[in-house]
Order: sequence, then structure tokens, then C-alpha cells
Amino acid sequence: MLEVKFYEQVDDGLLKFAVVISKTDGKWVFCKHKERDTYEVPGGHREMGETILETAKRELREETGAIDFQICPVCVYSVKGKTRFNENIDDESFGMLFVADIFSFEKELHSEIEKIIITDHLVDNWTYPLIQPKLLEEAKKRGYLQF
Repeated sequence: MLEVKFYEQVDDGLLKFAVVISKTDGKWVFCKHKERDTYEVPGGHREMGETILETAKRELREETGAIDFQICPVCVYSVKGKTRFNENIDDESFGMLFVADIFSFEKELHSEIEKIIITDHLVDNWTYPLIQPKLLEEAKKRGYLQF
């Protein structure tokens, strides 16, 4: 079983990844990885020397092509347990959840992302169905999203 928890803050050194719930013109922005048939919100792992905000901005640019956007931190979250891909996360793994409003995009993506979709509705075929819908619900609960 996978467990997702939410925190106001944790030690910065524990933050391993950033996830960015994104919208443009009031519509959702989702990514499709080249090796999967599912959709996800932009995000990824923190690189050496990056702040978690820098990670979020870099991942948003790489995975959506966003070039003009506003981004805001929501909260820290953690994941522990078995994921959809049968990965077992034995130790609690921490990330920072962000929301972003994208105003403009590059014409081409330069990453592992095959395409983005912009839609009025949330996707049904999530890459991480046990995690990402919970992140959206938490951002909604905290007043960062409406849907």
C-alpha cells in the first residue's frame, strides 16, 4: 500500500523532488512521457546544487516548454510504500508540491516528454494514480486550485 502525507515544511536536505500542478488559460497542463501511455503533472528529481524552487522551474520548462510562468509552493509531501510500477519505497521520500500558471510555451520540447496536453478536464489515465490525484486534492483543500 502506498501512503502519501502532507507537511508544512521539512528540512530542505530531505527534499528530493518537485512536482508542479500547472494550468494555462484556466486549463490543465499534463505531460506524456515518451516511454509511457499515461499522463502526469510536470516534475522530477532535484539536481546537485539546486534549490527546490530551481528544480521546480527547471522541470516545468523541460517537461512543458513553459517560458513565461508564475510558480508558487504549496506544501511538502512524502511517499512511502509500493508504487504502480511495483517500486517499493521503504523510507519516506519527500518532495515539494508547487502550482504554476503558464503564460507562454516554446514551440518544441527538449526532454523525455513526448507531448503535453492542455485540457478542461483532469486525465483518467494517470502515470501515478495513487499519488498525483492526492496532490491535486491537497492543493485544492489549501485553496491553490479550483475544480
